Amino acid sequence: MQYGSGSVISSRTGFTPTGSPRPSRPGQLDPGVLGGIPGGVDPEMVSEMSHASAAALLDRVRHSEDAALVDRVLTLVDREGVDMIAELWSHAPADTLPGILWRLYMLRSWMRSNRDLIARLWRVGEPIATTASAIAGVDQAPDADDIARTADSILTGAFTGDFAVALERAGAFVDVVALGLRAEGQHWAERDATRAARLLHTSGNLMTTGHDFRHGAQLWRRGKLD
Repeated sequence: MQYGSGSVISSRTGFTPTGSPRPSRPGQLDPGVLGGIPGGVDPEMVSEMSHASAAALLDRVRHSEDAALVDRVLTLVDREGVDMIAELWSHAPADTLPGILWRLYMLRSWMRSNRDLIARLWRVGEPIATTASAIAGVDQAPDADDIARTADSILTGAFTGDFAVALERAGAFVDVVALGLRAEGQHWAERDATRAARLLHTSGNLMTTGHDFRHGAQLWRRGKLD
């Protein structure tokens, strides 16, 4: 399990409510790409490729009216696998475009893979609707299908709508789930200290990820997220 920049880095652990590690580490860059880089992979070149690919992907979709293109970008990880973008994006800082896009993609994957659990955690973290529900665009008592639709909506909004608003929605969403995890951790404190500590640890990391999303929104509005 690895956490970078204080937030959950999903190439290693993912947004896993239990704190358990993901089963695999990112794959390597395509051999053809590696072969074209004299002397191996230059970290600076990888960083440049990371920023360039993120900017190109976002720009292409934002200037397209092709619904099929939007769908392909939305399901990029589903179709191609996480390894394809992990090597370039997963190590990018949270205050960069590739870093924040990576977190958005991993948030969607986590939400869709754990929709039942997350729906329950949401109801625990947000028993009465607050501004967080309005910002995230989630009903007071969402079910699994609501969570899946919200996952798609947040990522789609990042590419086709106001990027900063999408980040704020993501931030509000993970904050509420983090509150649910905190409540779960406190519930287990006297019965299973190890489990409680793991839940509280993951809750703290999700809170940091929520901060990363909101900070990214601020940077985007100032034209400083690149």
